[in-house]
Amino acid sequence: MTTARRLRLVPVAASAWTVAAAAILLPSWSSGAAITLWVAVAAATAAVAIIRRSRPSRRPSTAVLITILALASGAAAASHVALAQPARTQVTAGALSGGRAVDVTATVVGKVERRVDGTLAFDARATTFVTGSTRRDADVEIVVRVAPEDVDRPAQLDVGAAVIARGTAKPGRPGERAVVTVWASRGVEVTRAPAGVAAATAGLRDGLVAAVDGLPGQGAGLVPGLAVGDTSIVSPQLDAAMKASSLSHLTAVSGANCALVVGIAFAFAALLGASRALRVGVGLAVLVGFVVLVTPEPSVVRAAAMAAVAMLAVLLGRTGVGAAILALAVTVLLVVDPWLAASLGFALSVTATGALLLFARPLAAGLARWMPRPLALALSIPLAAQLACGPLLVLIEPTVPVYGVLANLLAEPAAPAATVLGLAACLAMPMPWLQSGLAALAWLPASWIAATAGTVASLPADALPWLEGWPGAAGLAVVGAAIGAIVVLPNGGSGVRRALRGGSVVLVAVLAGGALGSAALSSVAGPWTVPRDWAVLACDVGQGDAVLLRSAGTVALVDTGPEPEALTTCLDRVGVSRVDLLVLTHWDLDHRGGVPAVVGRVVTVVHGPVDAVGAAVLRSLTDAGAQSVEASAGMSGALGEATWRVLWPKPGGSRGFGVGNDSSVALDVRGGPIPPTLLLGDLSASPQQALVASGALAPPYAIVKVAHHGSADQDAAVYAAAAPAVALITVGAGNDYGHPRDETLAVLDGLGARIARTDRDGIVALWAGRAGVAVWHDRGG
Repeated sequence: MTTARRLRLVPVAASAWTVAAAAILLPSWSSGAAITLWVAVAAATAAVAIIRRSRPSRRPSTAVLITILALASGAAAASHVALAQPARTQVTAGALSGGRAVDVTATVVGKVERRVDGTLAFDARATTFVTGSTRRDADVEIVVRVAPEDVDRPAQLDVGAAVIARGTAKPGRPGERAVVTVWASRGVEVTRAPAGVAAATAGLRDGLVAAVDGLPGQGAGLVPGLAVGDTSIVSPQLDAAMKASSLSHLTAVSGANCALVVGIAFAFAALLGASRALRVGVGLAVLVGFVVLVTPEPSVVRAAAMAAVAMLAVLLGRTGVGAAILALAVTVLLVVDPWLAASLGFALSVTATGALLLFARPLAAGLARWMPRPLALALSIPLAAQLACGPLLVLIEPTVPVYGVLANLLAEPAAPAATVLGLAACLAMPMPWLQSGLAALAWLPASWIAATAGTVASLPADALPWLEGWPGAAGLAVVGAAIGAIVVLPNGGSGVRRALRGGSVVLVAVLAGGALGSAALSSVAGPWTVPRDWAVLACDVGQGDAVLLRSAGTVALVDTGPEPEALTTCLDRVGVSRVDLLVLTHWDLDHRGGVPAVVGRVVTVVHGPVDAVGAAVLRSLTDAGAQSVEASAGMSGALGEATWRVLWPKPGGSRGFGVGNDSSVALDVRGGPIPPTLLLGDLSASPQQALVASGALAPPYAIVKVAHHGSADQDAAVYAAAAPAVALITVGAGNDYGHPRDETLAVLDGLGARIARTDRDGIVALWAGRAGVAVWHDRGG
């Protein structure tokens, strides 16, 4: 089959995808688009009919038929959005957009998952919205967010449960399937536990979780994830390691899991002598049962559809047919659910399946020139997926995993065994003795995968920084194509082929050299690029705080910035692997979002007043061995040769200052190599005034970390009292808040303070010099 015939349905899928994306992003245009496209379909069909009537022997060309199908697929997707829009608009109208209290009656349709901020989130199908005395009936999808302690019967909150979520609602963003997100600040009431099939499958999943309870190590938590996608007992450290090593797809009920289940069913049917048609039917029936077991949420259905396409192609022995089936499946899914067009997960599923069908075999043939064929076949699958999906993954995070292919190659032999044994253990719940034995067997390969993830994630330079956004995606696509060309194209051949291969080699060699240099700077050579005498160092983590203090080999970190990746880069750059004292001033994302980067590396954490988010963050730290202490004014301790003292908040809290910015931990640190340093967290003018009035300050200060990224809400008196030599502002370039504000800079200038800011200077290092505070910054030295 020629390439053109193999890909002839791709324009149909592309049309459905493009029109669906436009319709969900601009829903007010969907009706007009649908009418226009249906008119075009009718006109094209009529033209073909007229030509056929006048010239019966002339058949319409393939291009004409594909064009009509493409127009029809786009029209169908736009029609779906147009028909759904009135109900969606009714729900988001009026009170819901204004943040008024709302009671929503709904049925849970997606897994209940814990988010990084500690809250629970799940998809639900809402049937009733009540705001005040107004009741609206609807049938729309929503997302519910709730603190765990605000769920009345958490054990019964699962797929199929009926709930009432009480709180506030805000409309979803354009392109999202969920019409609104309900923040259930007044709790979630489970009015009916899952029943029927939903209850039975929930019981099986819970039984598997219970069966691995007590098994040692990280592998126990992976067994339910590998078998049925239940990651509820995967530790935060292992979750981060799985993501860093490109193995998180193994616990996400991906197409690979579904394909494995179908393959086993197909093979078993073959052993019983079933015909090919019956084998395919059995495989697909088992796939449906697997989807029901792991919950038929959109991501699972999507993975199952992609797996069905891939397995049909493989079983039929015709990857060309597989590509056509894939295009057809994509078209049908987009017509049925146009909101998939904006789903990056859907794009990754389609891309990975297409790579398997189209690129795995040529890559295997190319790799076989340099290695044994079985190894080439094993390597070609993760390599094809990595090269194809990489450009999409950098849209999520602008880094390129260096060891992803290696990690997948090492995990591949263990994943099927863990999945099959774990699934068998899940289904064996009626026989506890058998379930326990199967769970123990599944633990062995799961532990291998956990060890692989942990080892690969701990390797130096495991992720290389990359360009952000679509330029980064386009650039990585070019690099992926170059790597593919090197592998697939043999030496010699035509001049064009030699030039293509030679250019690819040069491009990859240049990038490899740059990557090695970047890896050196972020690991072994990183500390060489920073003054060795630094005592205070502000990391460049964007719009957030992350300040290091060092004395006699002991390190303190005050806040972690908004993202773990930026903090990891900074810590690696300056050679910090252990944090003796972590101070979390408060729980805003820009101060605690990077905590996963230091989980397992912290000895003591001192923190401000705790809310639900803070409790979850602290739990992740203490579970990994850290000691937790709540800060209050007067508390003090040693940091090497230096001492630290808490200035704020007052013991027992302060009337009028709730949990948040105004209860930020403020610190005085001095002694040894650390010049007198004042760190003000995110305190606003009012608590700053109270701090000055308390008499706790001990000026003059050599360094003052300016409060709240240099916002306008400052009390000039606190800076006048502190008399700083250097004002350190931790702030992100081009932030949306206008930080630092001109009026704050004017106050600092008026005091004669030298201003250092991370948005312009990058990393800022400070230490006691011969003539006062020495300042070094990453940009300009």
